[in-house]
Amino acid sequence: MPTINENFLKLEKNYLFINIAKKVNAFLKENPDAKLIRMGIGDVTLPIAPICVEAMKKGAEEMGIKETFKGYEDSGTGYDFLKQAIADYYQQYGVTLSLDEIRVNDGAKSDCGNIVDIFGNDKIVIVTDPANPFYVDSNKMNGRTIIYANSNEENGFAAMPDFSVHADLIYLCSPNNPTGSVYTKEQLKVWINYAKQNQAIIIYDAAYEAFITQPDIPHSIFEIEGAKTCAIEMCSLSKTAGFTGMRCGYTVIPNELTVTASDGTTVSISQLWGRRQGSKFNGVSYPVQCAAAAVFTKEGRKQIQKNIAYYQENAAIISRTMDELGIKYTGGINSPYIWFQCPNQMSSWEFFDEMLHKIAVVGTPGEGFGKNGDGWFRLTAFGDRDLTIEAMERFKNMLKK
Repeated sequence: MPTINENFLKLEKNYLFINIAKKVNAFLKENPDAKLIRMGIGDVTLPIAPICVEAMKKGAEEMGIKETFKGYEDSGTGYDFLKQAIADYYQQYGVTLSLDEIRVNDGAKSDCGNIVDIFGNDKIVIVTDPANPFYVDSNKMNGRTIIYANSNEENGFAAMPDFSVHADLIYLCSPNNPTGSVYTKEQLKVWINYAKQNQAIIIYDAAYEAFITQPDIPHSIFEIEGAKTCAIEMCSLSKTAGFTGMRCGYTVIPNELTVTASDGTTVSISQLWGRRQGSKFNGVSYPVQCAAAAVFTKEGRKQIQKNIAYYQENAAIISRTMDELGIKYTGGINSPYIWFQCPNQMSSWEFFDEMLHKIAVVGTPGEGFGKNGDGWFRLTAFGDRDLTIEAMERFKNMLKK
């Protein structure tokens, strides 16, 4: 009889959004006529840009012609035409990348969770609290020790390192999910200094970089001097270009990033990750990569910016509501998320239930992202415009009564 990895027994029984779905389904069963508005899960609602659709169609058509048919991709790291488009995109931020430093994936979540396969299970991991649950879960599955860097109202939900505490791996997300906060270049420099002091590696989740509006906020950690020797960056087209149902993103591992093995030899992180992926991943489909490359064209940037602007206006509508009601919040400026303090000192799950049952609006309780999230709540701006307006009217009426 095989044994199991008992680290899985240490996880919460259900993923956060499964618990939310159960509560929502129970509510709808009792209230089948309720006009529910969902502002919880950060899924997009606008269709992908027309230029991406056409590129994917063309790619699919090429798969039906002998001369242009594509089988297994040689490297499994992405076609050069897409990696070149990504490298050109980074160039506008002063970051130069070679193609072999870019690896195309099926979305940032996969690589954020799987990258830890190449590191020892005895390593110590820093996760900011609150944070996306899968950072914690993916490391608990391997039995690693997790310590938390507190993000809270006092530091603007942008946790900074404690130089008296050692860690080997560090998860950072900016713009942050769930809080919508961002790191400045100066703050990231402190994290880089901490990583170098501890010979640690930063796993930098930049999935929401396309929503940054302030010119002094970095889009990539590699804009900061020294990052290429201590950081891995992951980005996704899910929110940038609406690819949540298509699955495509990329991971950047600089050639300078190395570690020292137990025998004293220098080991390339890129080589190790490539070896892992070669055994467990066969790449992203050719038509999807064609669509992804279209995102980075001049016309593609124009079309996806139109969708991003739509979501940014939704975020502004939510932010204005919070301002009108005098509710503390972060996010909304460089992020599609608004993270606000629950009224009347309610816990986040109490407020979730009140919103659901009183006004049929679904959000995400902050407690699901960590202990510092209790008493806070996340709303997403990825919904329909009219429904966002309607939800905020219901919200105001609920709190003004």
